[in-house]
Amino acid sequence: MKLHIGGKETKEGWKILNIQKSDNVDYVGDITDLSQFDSESIDEIYASHVLEHVGRFKVSSTLDGIYRVLKKKGKFYVSVPDMDTLSHAFISPLASAENKFRIMRMMFGGQVDDYDFHYFGWNFEFLRDFLKKAGFVDFKRVDSFGLFNDTSDYKLYGFSVSLNLIVTK
Repeated sequence: MKLHIGGKETKEGWKILNIQKSDNVDYVGDITDLSQFDSESIDEIYASHVLEHVGRFKVSSTLDGIYRVLKKKGKFYVSVPDMDTLSHAFISPLASAENKFRIMRMMFGGQVDDYDFHYFGWNFEFLRDFLKKAGFVDFKRVDSFGLFNDTSDYKLYGFSVSLNLIVTK
């Protein structure tokens, strides 16, 4: 099984886990609680712009849960807003007030509903260290996963706003 956490877009071979029920959602749930899935039952997990919605004190247990459900050699595709890039763009004297507002929402969440808040700011070092602590190996940074049409590919001023990693159990 391949699991798309936080997804809405259907794709053959992928099941969707989302906190909100909708037509295409296969499982209703939260990235912080994957107890509805057996250990080592999932081949690949895709989570684009979901992990930043997890509070700092739940990050380790959340990543432990992802590690638990992945099969040996399973892949975790994770994308988060890149705080290094966003911070640089925010302080740029070239950024308009309108663009700074958009950047701020990328940092802290769009805040369009009760779930769209960011509780953690990620950069490569933070993400790598938390993933290592959970047991993940083989960190590969990529510009694009090429799997779903989502914010993992979004560019601002020609720079990707996302930190995209493929890691292996």
